This record gives sequence, C-alpha cells and structure tokens, in this order.
Amino acid sequence: MFVNCPFDPEYRSLFQALVFAIHDCGFEARCALEAEDSGEIRMRKIKRIIRECGYGIHDISRVELDPVNGLPRFNMPLELGLFLGAQEYGSGPQTLKRSLILDTEPYRYQKFCSDIAGQDIRAHGDQPSRVIAAVRAMLSTALDGRARLPGDAKIRSRYARFRGELPSICRRIHLRPSELQFVEFRFLLRDWLTTHPL
Repeated sequence: MFVNCPFDPEYRSLFQALVFAIHDCGFEARCALEAEDSGEIRMRKIKRIIRECGYGIHDISRVELDPVNGLPRFNMPLELGLFLGAQEYGSGPQTLKRSLILDTEPYRYQKFCSDIAGQDIRAHGDQPSRVIAAVRAMLSTALDGRARLPGDAKIRSRYARFRGELPSICRRIHLRPSELQFVEFRFLLRDWLTTHPL
C-alpha cells in the first residue's frame, strides 16, 4: 500500500498510526522512505512504488504555507495526481487501484484543490484514532467483505499496546523511538505483529 503523507516530526504520530493500521489489517506500508538510495531519483522511486501498489493512502492535510519560505507544500497533491493518473490511464491492474484521501478538516481541500471535489475525502482532525478508523474502513470496503479485518477499537487497543512496548523494544536494539527510520519502524512492527497475532 502506497503511503503518500508528510514525513515531518509533527506528523509522526499520525504516520505511525497509519502504518500500524495498514499492517494490522494484513497489508504492507510502502513509501518513499523505504529506500535511502541517493543514486535513485526520488520521483522515479515514487513512480515505481505507485506502479507496484494497488492501494494508496494520500494525506493532503499539510499544504499550508511553509513558515520559512512562505511557499505551500505540494508534494502530497502531486503524488495523489500520479496515483489517480496511473489508475485512469494505466492498463490491467493499474485500473483497479483504490485510494483513500485524508485531510484535517472536511471540505478544506476544496479551497486549494477543487479538482478533487466529489471524491470521498475523510477528515482525521489530526487524531491518530481517526486515521486508524479511516484506514480500516477503506480496506474493509476495498476488500468487499472478502477478509475479516479487526475493528477500529481492536486496532486502536493493539496500537496503544505496541506504542507502550516500543520504548523497551528500542532499548534492546540501542535506539530511541524518535531515532527510528521508517524501515526500522516497519521491521519492528512486523516482528511485534508476529508475536502478537490477532
């Protein structure tokens, strides 16, 4: 599942909740942070991941003006456009892509990205619990009842337990939770889910 979201420290709690929900529902989170290869052009990496993923989660909540340079952040809307373009103009499995679009507030996106009006965009209010609920609802709908997913409350409970255990897990590998790179977080999450099955 392609994850298109901000990677700044302020978004970290939402990002980790999103990644946890994806994995707890039996999917694999993928994003541009999965490979730190300076030899690979970032846009090429993003397009490759989009091509390889049938599902995408796009959080467009961080398009405000940057306080340092006064410019908006358009990476997330751009990557959303690439994903929707692959679905619209691709062939075979590309046409079956499914998307979840997230924003902070309902209808706020219409002020800066009106071309996606009519899309079913979910507001999370910067709350990890609402991100988890949105991810679970999207996957449940996309799977059309073919798989039994844990409910929101169960995923939230498991996420709280994982978050509680994460500092001690990190101590064993001589890291602080704040130092975890995406691939390390994903590895530790996979390992935790293996030892804590549903």
